Amino acid sequence: MASFIDSNILVYAEASDEPAKQSAALALLRHLKLSGSGIISTQVLQEYANVALRKMRLDANHVRKQLNTHQQFEIVQVTPAIINGALDLHQTRSLSFYDALIVQAASIAGCDILYSEDLNTGEIINGVRIVNPFV
Repeated sequence: MASFIDSNILVYAEASDEPAKQSAALALLRHLKLSGSGIISTQVLQEYANVALRKMRLDANHVRKQLNTHQQFEIVQVTPAIINGALDLHQTRSLSFYDALIVQAASIAGCDILYSEDLNTGEIINGVRIVNPFV
């Protein structure tokens, strides 16, 4: 079962100030790596890098190392077709554009689950079930 990982999971894996969420994020990432079922997108990598550098003030070399680690997951390249699909979701499902882009990438990748705390857990969008691993 393919599972898409939102950027907040990668961010919480670094969040030592949120030990419960950090533990849950690390356990999820470990499970998805071992099972070979984790998928991320170039958007997720970009969002992680931005938050890690700007908000968490992590060193660029550390962020680069983490990006290299996260590249072990299958990576979906955000394409114009994914962007157009996200625009449709934005209009029809009232999602923010960036959330719609995540959902569309997960759908295109054939994911059954999208792990995220930013969307409504249990909701199914484009065949992808939203799961908040922190609840």
